[in-house]
Amino acid sequence: MLFAYTYVPHAMEKMQEFIDFIFFEVWCKAPGNGGFRFELCDGNAELKELMECFFYGDTKGGDFFYGHVERIYGLFAPLTPAQISQCRLWYKANNDIEKVCANDPAIHIVRYADIAAIHPELSEQLASFFKGLYSHQLLDLKALREKIGQIDEHYQTFIQVNTTGKCPFCGLGDIKGEHHTKRDAYDHYLPQALYPFNSINFCNLAPACHECNSTYKLSKDPAHNAAGRRKAFYPYTPHAHDIEITIDLNSPDVDRLTPADIQLIFGPAAVHEEIETWKEVYGVEERYKAKCCGGDAKDWLEQVRILRDVHGITPDAYLATVQQQTANAPVANSNFLKKAFLEGCQRVGVLDVL
Repeated sequence: MLFAYTYVPHAMEKMQEFIDFIFFEVWCKAPGNGGFRFELCDGNAELKELMECFFYGDTKGGDFFYGHVERIYGLFAPLTPAQISQCRLWYKANNDIEKVCANDPAIHIVRYADIAAIHPELSEQLASFFKGLYSHQLLDLKALREKIGQIDEHYQTFIQVNTTGKCPFCGLGDIKGEHHTKRDAYDHYLPQALYPFNSINFCNLAPACHECNSTYKLSKDPAHNAAGRRKAFYPYTPHAHDIEITIDLNSPDVDRLTPADIQLIFGPAAVHEEIETWKEVYGVEERYKAKCCGGDAKDWLEQVRILRDVHGITPDAYLATVQQQTANAPVANSNFLKKAFLEGCQRVGVLDVL
């Protein structure tokens, strides 16, 4: 990804705290602990209040939450100590998103398919529960909103800190900001269709543009490919790398440029594996090549021609300006790609014959 988001604390994190308590203090202690009852939540007064509200209330969201917590408790009850220990490790691993992205060998993540291989019913119930945690029928419940706030409020807080206005996963799409009445969707970076336990963990939730979220990424898995585990960029890393992009053109005939005429080279080498994951998950090469073959790239060249012919600014001088603009604001107006494209054009002599 081109840049990292800054993580923004918010009251919505309390929902993950509720789930942590349910997992470790209720489900993992189910063996030998009798039937399901409100008192199991005595260690978390706010959660207990919610559970009572959901039980005695008459809402689909409340019934969904309470019913799943109770059913999964029943499925944990016959598990052995070794199985409980394994579940604890899986839960902790799946919620340490930064280490998952780093492919840290000390943690062992789990997918629904892995759980289904040993306990199909537990996998099914966990999938139903964790996929449903992010639903409006639950998060919009008044009793829950009073405890954790609303996701729209989180978004408004988020965009006041993350003000770039561009999608970090492509650098092309806009991210709606404070002057919009709508918001962009949060992407489950580790897809909620594949991974249990982290669907409401905001370290695993990052706003993404529609093209990235709903056209290219979908349920692609940043942590796995056909060969096994792999590294991926962590959306909230405090140690982001500046991505280097070089564009080489096989032909100076820019009017008939096709993707096959464009070579993209990415760096730095220190994050090669992360870059390869990013390219595959978000269709980066296809999208960048299409941009260079389209109207925007032709307009970049037209700007060079107009500034030369009308204002006497040489192509080299204009390119130096673009390079400075890119250094100051790389994703504004696709500067990072504009710079690489114009540099590629310069190397094959296109700027000299416009």
